[in-house]
Amino acid sequence: MEQKYLTRLKISNISKSFPNKEGKRELAVDNISLDVYDGEFLVLLGPGRCGKSVLLNMIAGLMKPDEGKVVLDGEEITKPNPQMGMVFQKTGLLPWLTVMDNITFGPRQRGESKKIYTERAQKYIDMVGLTGFEKSYPYQLSGGMKQRVGIARAYTNEPKILIMDEPFGALDAQTRYSMEQEVQNIVEKDRRTIIFVTNNIEEALMLGDRIILFTNYPARIKKIYDVNISKPRDTMDRTFLMLRKEISENTDLAL
Repeated sequence: MEQKYLTRLKISNISKSFPNKEGKRELAVDNISLDVYDGEFLVLLGPGRCGKSVLLNMIAGLMKPDEGKVVLDGEEITKPNPQMGMVFQKTGLLPWLTVMDNITFGPRQRGESKKIYTERAQKYIDMVGLTGFEKSYPYQLSGGMKQRVGIARAYTNEPKILIMDEPFGALDAQTRYSMEQEVQNIVEKDRRTIIFVTNNIEEALMLGDRIILFTNYPARIKKIYDVNISKPRDTMDRTFLMLRKEISENTDLAL
């Protein structure tokens, strides 16, 4: 991956533990240090329940580390930060609101100008392929369309960093592949820093500029891979296949 000159997010020696059934503290995240560069698509790859979500919660300011710190553009994150946008596997759309109202919920709550946030939202609605569905309700949408709403909502809030926590894990294979393509298209049109979490090797290789491979619980960095393959990527590309083989041999993750 081409080196980014600006470090957008700096994670320094963070650890987190929780009490187990016996009441003893048990590590979930163990001494992780990591720089996230401006404009990169960083993939956190690891087995389910290895501690990735705990790490994400600390990055987003939803949880305080026991040790270490997370710094965004020179400022330590100690609480939820509006500069962090999040897209989850469960979209959390408000069922009584239309697509447009779900997407503009954040700017409306902040008291932004309706004209400005509506124009911004429409840009991302068009970008994710939901033009014509502005007045639809969540129950009228497919799973893939709901995820598109979640992505447009996150972008409309204009975060410095977009965090995507296994956003396509609940989708069928065909819809998942379609959404991966959609994310690539969006990134090409609106480049921003993305942290994407998955437990699927092929998805990581399709999307990531850099892949951080984690161990099983507790989460520790096992290896970092630079994915120097031009996009859009061909799953039959020789470098792609070699990286897929190497990562699969280093872990029990799914392809």
